[in-house]
Amino acid sequence: MVPLFSIPSDLPTRYRTAFLTSIYGFLALVSSSAFATDRPNIILLLADDLGYAEIGVNGCKDIPTPSIDAMARNGVRFTDGYAGHCVCAPTRAALMSGMYQHRFGFEFNPGPEASANPEFGLPRNIPSLPEKLQQAGYTTGMIGKWHIGFQDGMRPDQRGFDYHYGFLGGAHPYQPLAPAANRILRNGQPTQPKKYLTDQFADEAVEFVERSKDKPFFLYLAFNAVHSPMDANPYESRFPDLTGKRKTFAGMLTALDVAVGRVIEKVRELGEEENTLIFFYSDNGGPTQQITSRNDPLRGFKGQLFEGGIRVPFVMQWKGRIPAGQTYRQPVMGFDCHATALAAAGVLPEDQPTPVPSSGSDAPNGSKADAAENRRRGLDGVNLLPFVTGQADGMPHEQLFWRAGTSYAVRSGDWKLLHLPQQGGTMLFDLQKDVSEENNLAASHPEKLKELQTAMDAWAKEVQPPKWGRQDQRNGQPGGNPNPANPSRRPRQRMPRVEQAFRNADKDGDGKLTREESPQPERFNEIDSDRNGWVTWEEFRADVQRLRNAPQPQDP
Repeated sequence: MVPLFSIPSDLPTRYRTAFLTSIYGFLALVSSSAFATDRPNIILLLADDLGYAEIGVNGCKDIPTPSIDAMARNGVRFTDGYAGHCVCAPTRAALMSGMYQHRFGFEFNPGPEASANPEFGLPRNIPSLPEKLQQAGYTTGMIGKWHIGFQDGMRPDQRGFDYHYGFLGGAHPYQPLAPAANRILRNGQPTQPKKYLTDQFADEAVEFVERSKDKPFFLYLAFNAVHSPMDANPYESRFPDLTGKRKTFAGMLTALDVAVGRVIEKVRELGEEENTLIFFYSDNGGPTQQITSRNDPLRGFKGQLFEGGIRVPFVMQWKGRIPAGQTYRQPVMGFDCHATALAAAGVLPEDQPTPVPSSGSDAPNGSKADAAENRRRGLDGVNLLPFVTGQADGMPHEQLFWRAGTSYAVRSGDWKLLHLPQQGGTMLFDLQKDVSEENNLAASHPEKLKELQTAMDAWAKEVQPPKWGRQDQRNGQPGGNPNPANPSRRPRQRMPRVEQAFRNADKDGDGKLTREESPQPERFNEIDSDRNGWVTWEEFRADVQRLRNAPQPQDP
């Protein structure tokens, strides 16, 4: 297929935004006439800190989630649906931009607004999903948690939303009169919620849908549920057999599910359910110890790149368009919602970006060149509609990538490379056989390890280093300047020298050093503590630590 448009490779950065803006403006004119009668409404429901195992269709037994489960029965459940990061804000930046947030240096949470780095936020030169849909004639509304920009010009009502009700930071109490650092805002003006916050968000969302019924609308309902604080709530009395945190959590999750049901019921009441594309997923895995949100059978939790930190509940519904009751098992990512929404709205043609086929596929259009075309569109996300309607074979993504400081991961088919310098070093898992990531195959599959490491290295060259790290009152000052009294909490923007030395020595990229690769071959047997014939990252680091801690000769 002939590409709809492409950005000239030699176009200066300051002109690229203007170019994109003009293109989307042109597409808005086209879509306003050509697609006016069949453009769907789009609803994007984002949970906060909801673990993989906390919806019924993913195996939850003690807390019913009938509204979310009904979405899966009416559409498709993604078993391998991923968030773009293991914490909140970067995931949301990927969703709103449609690309890896690392492409614009958005790699960490900001910390509280008062001490956050002034650069924090989705850059103005990155078009947001509501801006694109707004130009295509959509009424746009956002309810809930933003967390991708505090400064003037970067807030929801300034980034493409006609209407916003919610808060800008990372957390908020649920009780209406509880003191909060993050104010509730209505289009930039402070306001006071009147009821339990999840219920208030549901009210606002239902009212927005009602007001917007006469033209296509985009609703982004970004819950803070089930994120802490674990406030008492009107729903926990439904769970007399549960106690403590789990009982409170059950009420918080029930409130979220009730809110989802209320929004969909309003759409149904208006006769718009078959003309409404709806997504639901979570911004990261559950922080089990803090709020009991479980990720079974996955290993790990929020803040980690194990599956439990990034694989999340993920469902999509479009009655009459997506066949009901599907289970889709290929890896997908949150930013795919962005591309899918654009395709559904007619802003991008529905068969673009072209799918990348699985190995051996004879699909005529899938290739790495198609992924490059996708990137020229300013997207890493892929339109999922052809895959869930049977129009495309193969995989939406050949590979997926995550990075959080010096930790990183690559998913390629069923294989996953995971690098955690502080927890196990470099690991390789076959997720088809070992979804719980218990059996590290790095030593037995060096070729696959090298293949995925090479892919990660190539991706890392395409993206930027982080532009900020998390700052709070300990390592930040009012206005966002770093606190020189506590520099140890500043983000690591470069790989630590010890790890870089190991990577430089590891010529074949298999995650271990032979005697020939070792920078100190004369000490190889000493460093190889288990005497197995190679030096792992853990042995290399332990030797460096021993040398650092060894007594030093005193000056005369």
